Amino acid sequence: MQRMDLHVRALRRFGRTRVFGVVMPVLAPPVDRLAHRLSGGRLRVGQLFLPTLMLTTVGRRSSQPRATPVAYVREGDRFALLATNFGKPHHPAWSANLLAHPDALVTVDGHPLPVRARLAEGAERDRLWRRFNEVWPAYETYVQRSGRTPRMFVLEPRI
Repeated sequence: MQRMDLHVRALRRFGRTRVFGVVMPVLAPPVDRLAHRLSGGRLRVGQLFLPTLMLTTVGRRSSQPRATPVAYVREGDRFALLATNFGKPHHPAWSANLLAHPDALVTVDGHPLPVRARLAEGAERDRLWRRFNEVWPAYETYVQRSGRTPRMFVLEPRI
């Protein structure tokens, strides 16, 4: 247990570095997508560090399905997503896709679930922001590095 704690603390420190912000956006999504596909949706490498789901959106320009691993915070049957893009100055494509087409699909532990996205605002956003920072303190660094307020979505089941 103590070893895992050291591992998590080291990763959280590394998550605040520019190197992490440059390397992980290139490396993590394709590795996660491959692990997800090979495991039938049960495994994502990112879940070793953060709760991660596979989000499938409809491309706003292409109208094609786009699968992206995304860290989340869960509240009952809802999922909250934070579009930090590892601290890059622009919003991630998946967040623009959700704005254009709020109906999406999340896969968690191999279980697909149709959802509808909406932006979190006000007190709900503030409360979720605190939860996200408990899970991954580097989010504060991402906001400082990007100079923008990341979009935050709440995904609710469509069933």
